[in-house]
Amino acid sequence: MASETIAFGADHGGFGLKDLLIEAAAAHGHATIDFGTNGPDSVDYPDFAQAVCQAIAEGRASRGVLVCGTGIGISIAANRFRHIRCALVHDVTTARLTRQHNDANVLALGARIVGPQVALDCLHAWLDTGFEGGRHAGRLAKLS
Repeated sequence: MASETIAFGADHGGFGLKDLLIEAAAAHGHATIDFGTNGPDSVDYPDFAQAVCQAIAEGRASRGVLVCGTGIGISIAANRFRHIRCALVHDVTTARLTRQHNDANVLALGARIVGPQVALDCLHAWLDTGFEGGRHAGRLAKLS
């Protein structure tokens, strides 16, 4: 896939993994925007989901990556935005399929659920996979 700008956000449960993923995306040739958080102090994950989703809506980023402890809360927060299709993934297969079938523009991961290597593998699969279109395009249109 062509180089893109990827927005990243995480709460206190996911900031360490977020930092690792930012490094990997940059090494993969992508520009990155880091919306934080950058430490273990308790914060509210909806704030970071909103920042990433706004960056996509405004065209400052083409896709986003969100991380919290489980990935559940931050993915729910992201999917409240009309233009967002956020997918919580746990393995490479779901990361690849969410791009192929759902054209997910935001990837969510749980730092307490997947290890760093699995998360990196998911990120690479998600970045390298395109939307198949075809029979999936009609389904996607129903979400809009």
